[in-house]
Amino acid sequence: MTAFITSVESVVEIILVIALGYYLRQRGKFDDHFKGSISFLIMNIALPASIFVSVLKYLTRDKLVELSGGLLYAFISFAIGYLVAWLLSKLLRVRVGRRGTFINMFVNANTIFIGLPLNMALFGVKSMPYFLIYYVMNTVSTWAVGVFFISNDDPTKEKGTKQPFNWKKLLPAPLLGFLVALVFLLLAIPIPGWINSTLSMVGNIVTPMSLIYIGIVLSDAGLKSIHFDKDTIGALAGRFIIAPAIMVSVILISGHIGNVMPSLESSTLIIQSAAPGLAVLPILAGQSHGDVEYATNVVTTSTVLFVVVVPILMAIIS
Repeated sequence: MTAFITSVESVVEIILVIALGYYLRQRGKFDDHFKGSISFLIMNIALPASIFVSVLKYLTRDKLVELSGGLLYAFISFAIGYLVAWLLSKLLRVRVGRRGTFINMFVNANTIFIGLPLNMALFGVKSMPYFLIYYVMNTVSTWAVGVFFISNDDPTKEKGTKQPFNWKKLLPAPLLGFLVALVFLLLAIPIPGWINSTLSMVGNIVTPMSLIYIGIVLSDAGLKSIHFDKDTIGALAGRFIIAPAIMVSVILISGHIGNVMPSLESSTLIIQSAAPGLAVLPILAGQSHGDVEYATNVVTTSTVLFVVVVPILMAIIS
């Protein structure tokens, strides 16, 4: 019952902020210029700041070494997830402009903004080291691999034309924020309190601004855009069924070969593997001229359906 109530509360908060963005766009308070500006603000300033602060807040050098074994299994599950997602995108004939979003929905979850508070509510502070395993792998996966699937899925690119190499795409701002944080962590470089507070303040706008952006996109597309076509159903099945199944399989196999995970660690990894899609997916899709309405649809539906998925997963884990 606690898991159900927590998931309901988390989802209601998210839907209310999305509704705010939708309402203000409908009233004409947010113009197209604001829509582009909010995308830039999130991706290039707020999100890197948020990741930088989160890494230094939740990780230590000792924890990095301590969690290396769990990171390996998380890496294996992510790698299998990318392979399965890519194969299914071909099998289902997901069209160009949607493929990158489809693959990211399978593999990368909204861990820090939905997964973290839920994990704390379900398992308490003791689960934090295990949450960090998934958080680190999810962050690296999203900004080192997932973003490339989306950028290479740009429907405006002409087939057969050689695109000039863009070094900015090799190190997107969020991944750069993560790498810089690792340098500060490993070298034990102190951060003045006022700088940390400033970055935290800026980073805290990521979630509400991303949700408001989704509301704006929903307003432009219309509420009728929320539907369940084969691409949406496939992406949701990947997020809520296939991804957790892969994680469970990896955990069971590791147990059979003698590396038995603590129950708290396995429970944390399984719950995180089924968290909703990234709130910034519509922004990423928009930057690569992808199907923003599709990205908005799968993020919104996955967020709403998450309230049903969590109690089922908790029952399975129990």
